[in-house]
Amino acid sequence: MDIVKRFIQFPKQSFFLFGPRGSGKSTWLRQCYPNALYLDFLSPDVFREFAARPERLVERVRGEKKKIVVVDEIQKIPDILPVVHQLIEQKEGWQFILTGSSARKLKRSGVNLLGGRAVLRTMHPFMAAELGERFSLDHSLDIGMLPLVLGEAQPKDILTTYAALYMKEEVQVEGLVRNIGSFARFLESVSFSHGAPLNASEVARECQVGRKAVEGYLEILEDLLLSFRVPIFSKRAQRLISQHPKFYYFDAGVFRHLRPSGPLDRAEEIEGAALEGLVAQHLRAFCSLDSRGYTLYSWRTKAGSEVDFVLYGPAGILAIEVKRTARLTTSDLSGLKAFKNDYPLAKTVLLYGGKERMLRGDILCLSCEDFLRGLRPEINFEKAL
Repeated sequence: MDIVKRFIQFPKQSFFLFGPRGSGKSTWLRQCYPNALYLDFLSPDVFREFAARPERLVERVRGEKKKIVVVDEIQKIPDILPVVHQLIEQKEGWQFILTGSSARKLKRSGVNLLGGRAVLRTMHPFMAAELGERFSLDHSLDIGMLPLVLGEAQPKDILTTYAALYMKEEVQVEGLVRNIGSFARFLESVSFSHGAPLNASEVARECQVGRKAVEGYLEILEDLLLSFRVPIFSKRAQRLISQHPKFYYFDAGVFRHLRPSGPLDRAEEIEGAALEGLVAQHLRAFCSLDSRGYTLYSWRTKAGSEVDFVLYGPAGILAIEVKRTARLTTSDLSGLKAFKNDYPLAKTVLLYGGKERMLRGDILCLSCEDFLRGLRPEINFEKAL
């Protein structure tokens, strides 16, 4: 695939760039910083050189005389962070760009060793608006939005090896779990929670491990940037609110690959979860890239009313419901109506599989594909919707 311009904006100071494998971090950095000094810790020779003596970074930086230094997969050698910190403190004009596909070792080793000298940026899978005319909703629901996958002639072959790569390189090699078989069963079991309230006890029963083990596995998935949870919106709640967050794999294609299917599985059930997950990953990327401080939530009362997503921030409240169907019924609007009753200031939107733009009372009904194509950082929802 040709280089696609991304929405992410890089600061002038040193920064961390996190993102799952295959999200395009290295490709985009080489496009933006072609003359930088690059150190790739996935290269065995480079890894051995700096793992043995992290202080060699000082020699390389001073010897190369390049002001921008990119360190790929920084989590492989977290002991190099104090050396980076030391060089930044010398204030000789160096900018360090530290990429990572796992936050686990850095959390243990103290990513704060840089003392706030480096900010954080996140590289997500593509957004539809980044792809422009190349975006296809059906194609994205099938293979996802990972640059690594979209750039291949046989994308499903890449998805087949993607989970195995993480299990082998990040989970097994690093010794994150004792029983890799149990973790593999967990990856499948938790896929049934994609787009649904997460109940760790039910997942534990399904994959035949203890609840604490499942909680540990969930933490590993999040540290490897393979999944995320959407918390419940409960600000000034007027009803009893459910406390279970919703779970999502970070990419629709990864979910489709890990989700087992058989004669008892309805195709529309899997497709509905994939569509909701695709919207979730777009909204998550939007919140990360937009400067107005939106936070992503879901909303669910104990009485059964629910809304898939709530964007909340200083600029307002946007409640979003996602339906795969092309024909809407009154019941499809019930959750948004309940939310609007509790939060009259909210703007309410229903995304569906049809093409028509309709206004049902206070609820704007939009084509899901059109919404995704138009979603971009700094968008003015009041004018765009």
